[in-house]
Amino acid sequence: MSHQVVGIVINRLLTDEDLRIRFALDPIETLADLSFRGLELTPEEVDVFIRTDTRTWFWSHELLGDRVH
Repeated sequence: MSHQVVGIVINRLLTDEDLRIRFALDPIETLADLSFRGLELTPEEVDVFIRTDTRTWFWSHELLGDRVH
């Protein structure tokens, strides 16, 4: 189940501009909110998201095209 949740979080970060901005400003609070809403990540997964360069989530639509589902 955890891999599925990681995929959902990645998809949301790539497609939801408000979530991306919240995550860039406060990743811990944003991940806690997602967990509260049922998208629970392991501590290791949370650590990976927090350590990821936030610019990763701001790829433009022109770069990705319609590849994000």
